[in-house]
Amino acid sequence: MLKVTKRHPFTDELNTLELPITVEQIRSWESGTLAQHAFPFLNPDQREFLISGILPGEWDTLMDEEE
Repeated sequence: MLKVTKRHPFTDELNTLELPITVEQIRSWESGTLAQHAFPFLNPDQREFLISGILPGEWDTLMDEEE
């Protein structure tokens, strides 16, 4: 398990999730491997957190607010 801290793109807060990933997988992803290939065992919310800093479940809330 690796603790990953990302800055939220809308609130600018730092958030941390503990994810079942390795430093080597992070490096592979940062080198261009698609997130779904580098982390196939993570759910879409966890991968989104790595990509954008959006917390799990927030996309649904954000999309509801847009409508």
